[in-house]
Amino acid sequence: MSNIGTLRAVAFDCPDPKALATFYRGVVGGEVEGEGDWFTLEGTGDVVVAFQQADEWAPPVWPGAEHPQQAHLDITVADLDEGERQVLALGARKAETQPGTTFRVFLDPVGHPFCLCVG
Repeated sequence: MSNIGTLRAVAFDCPDPKALATFYRGVVGGEVEGEGDWFTLEGTGDVVVAFQQADEWAPPVWPGAEHPQQAHLDITVADLDEGERQVLALGARKAETQPGTTFRVFLDPVGHPFCLCVG
């Protein structure tokens, strides 16, 4: 079976796309590009991470079903403790529920969950 297309980007709704792109640049590197209500994080691999303006933004609740997370990023790190220190310094918050030992769950500055995973 042949594919219909190839994955180009993963996009996140947020109240301030440039600020959230800048946060993730601090986590995974790359360059922030864009203007207005659409910014991308380029140069982090084959898939672009994009951030789009959402005026009615409501953050997901993790864990929970009222506003489910719908999607999240898994980011590989060599050292969980050091990775945690760094993402907290950038403005992330550690999620109250931590269900594993080989990964940690955080919330970005607007509430999207993401995981640091031992690699």
